Amino acid sequence: MLFNSLVFISGFLPVTLVGFHFLRGYGGARAARIWLLVASLIFYGWWSIPYLGLILVWTITNFWAGRFILGTRGSNPSLARLLLIAAVMLNLSLLAYFKYGVFISGNISTLVGLDFTLAAVVLPLGISFHTFQQIAYLSDVHRGGVPKYTLSEYLLFVCFFPQLIAGPIVHHTELTPQFHDEKRFRLSQCNFAEGTAYFTIGLVKKLLLADPLSAIATQIFSGSEIASPGFVDAWLGAIAFGLGIYFDFSAYSDMAVGLARLFGVRLPYNFASPYQSTSIIDFWRRWHMTLSRWLRDYLYIPLGGSRRGASRRYMNLMITMLLGGLWHGPSWTFVVWGGLHGMFLVINHGWNYLVARAGGRGHNLIFPPALGQALTLASVSIAWVFFASARWEVAWGTLSGLFGINGLTLDSKLLPHILDKNLLLVAAGIGIVLLAPNSQQLIDGRQFDPHEPQIWPRWHFKMTLRQAALIGTAFACCLSLLGKPKEFVYFQF
Repeated sequence: MLFNSLVFISGFLPVTLVGFHFLRGYGGARAARIWLLVASLIFYGWWSIPYLGLILVWTITNFWAGRFILGTRGSNPSLARLLLIAAVMLNLSLLAYFKYGVFISGNISTLVGLDFTLAAVVLPLGISFHTFQQIAYLSDVHRGGVPKYTLSEYLLFVCFFPQLIAGPIVHHTELTPQFHDEKRFRLSQCNFAEGTAYFTIGLVKKLLLADPLSAIATQIFSGSEIASPGFVDAWLGAIAFGLGIYFDFSAYSDMAVGLARLFGVRLPYNFASPYQSTSIIDFWRRWHMTLSRWLRDYLYIPLGGSRRGASRRYMNLMITMLLGGLWHGPSWTFVVWGGLHGMFLVINHGWNYLVARAGGRGHNLIFPPALGQALTLASVSIAWVFFASARWEVAWGTLSGLFGINGLTLDSKLLPHILDKNLLLVAAGIGIVLLAPNSQQLIDGRQFDPHEPQIWPRWHFKMTLRQAALIGTAFACCLSLLGKPKEFVYFQF
């Protein structure tokens, strides 16, 4: 069930909201939590009943693994550590089978010269996201200080439908306590208005920006299967893809935040105007923030972080980004994408080290913000080529086009399309990501954390008749555009 489908907007969501707030008022918070869990399971099972059984068994297994780790960490630390390793390996093995089975078997077949591959399997929805959430939970249980959740609480933490399919990757301490917070976990005019605003902004991004921009990128990258693009085509494709994936994934994240807000729950933000970053370090603080946080806390820091010298720090950065790239998809092009970002981060940290070593003279090495932003955008756009390319030939052909090796001309087949509304759409997308405030600035007056003090009161959302009319009009326009819904980029991921 897609957030941008009529069955969700006109059926599932109203029924879930009415049932939740009715039970919250007359049956208490526990009844409302059970209702929300059942609704979340229906939401997932709408796609596949067998895979609903899979996620239930998977989640319950992790719950009991956490219980065993919690019960043994004080009396038998060695056993608790073995249980943690076994549970994490089980999660990674299941992820590897469903997501990477064909990729791994194909590479082994190539290496050993034998002709064998695993049959492709349908990828369970949200597997990459809920696997990371549950690994983080198990790790936290082993470290200590985790409350003893009930099974229903843990199931709701994992399966809460706004964040189940494509994040954000929520920490258990961020989500579960809110289900017991009497002040938050209830119907309120403020939550309803803010949630509707977030959802509408996400719907506008998806329908008016993400889908059309992605169509432009698909057209160019599909053409690259036949002939390598020229300079203009290649840059137009890379920019359109970068804009399309940002608006698509940030649209889902906005809609997830909005849906949770309707139930009085605050999810973490996932994007903070990443294309306004002035360095690649800043970019990864703003892009897919909950994934960056997970990679930092559960991969980079356990590897040693920056505690063992510069060389080890740079190696840890590269390992983290290579695995982060592989997390995005079972292909070497994703690994190269992650490796490029790892290299960019190493260069960025190395440059910062030189600036610090230079002391008072270091100001001569600091890039002006505009130049830093231009370099960051160029680097990110070049890396997107590997993310967007299904085959090496497409990636290298497009990359050569970016550097003008294939010529500077525009494909005559694309010319009639590029000179009309598509060019205006790309220009509008660039203007929005570079200049416009983001959704959390507009609605919450915040940037990185939904609980931080308001730092943009001028933009803060107010429940006025004018704003209600604007949001209502935008929502109605989006409903009129709903046809066959297009899946989100991270829908089956």
